[in-house]
Amino acid sequence: MSVLSAGFATPVAAADERLQKIAEQKQLRVCSWPDYYAISFRNPRTGALEGLDAELAQAFAGDLGVRLTVVESSFPRFIEDLLADRCDVGMFAIGATPARAQHVAFSQPYLRSGIYAVTSQTNDGIRRWEDLDRAGNVVAVQKDTYMDGYARSAMKAARIVAVNRPQEREEEVQSGRADAFLTDYPYGQRMLAFHPWARLIVPDVPVQPTPYAYAVVPGDAAWLERVNAFVSAIKADGRLESIAALYNLTPIVARD
Repeated sequence: MSVLSAGFATPVAAADERLQKIAEQKQLRVCSWPDYYAISFRNPRTGALEGLDAELAQAFAGDLGVRLTVVESSFPRFIEDLLADRCDVGMFAIGATPARAQHVAFSQPYLRSGIYAVTSQTNDGIRRWEDLDRAGNVVAVQKDTYMDGYARSAMKAARIVAVNRPQEREEEVQSGRADAFLTDYPYGQRMLAFHPWARLIVPDVPVQPTPYAYAVVPGDAAWLERVNAFVSAIKADGRLESIAALYNLTPIVARD
């Protein structure tokens, strides 16, 4: 992913001091992307964040006995935000890829999603996953996501177009400039929920299943252990399963 080739600042928070700082300031700062359907999606009517990680961030702050402060971030920016000490943890279903793991530390996974494609109901040329990578097809991806890396390495015949905003992918398909775009399970469900023109292409065999985890600054073993303890707790006490079910995410819950 090209964003990871750029330089990042050195973490400003000293190792093993994060838990103490959170306790002293009585605040958990969570980096979140507010446009991630079913994960951390800002309701346009109420302005409130809704979704699995929106609720789990509240739960984690409650477990720590502190207030929650949400710091708006994104996939291209969350590493910089963590290393610059703008937030304590990234909690928005972050794909734990090897490239990202060079810069941040990941918790144990709590979700796992493969790659899906979205095309239009009127595109008769794409009915199966195998139809995507054909000469003449244009496949859109969001820049700096693991779908971007997958498309460029796995697709040889189709033309790959990278866009900056998530919504640009669907705009490319709806306008006819692209035949399909690649996404994950939660965003695919968003497309089905809000766009009658959209059709989801589900591969017969999962494509590049990727663990989703929480991200923290590397080098703070105590803080990472506490984040992992939270993930273990929500798996054991049923909170992960029950909240995931509310947002139709049960198929991608990581139980191991």
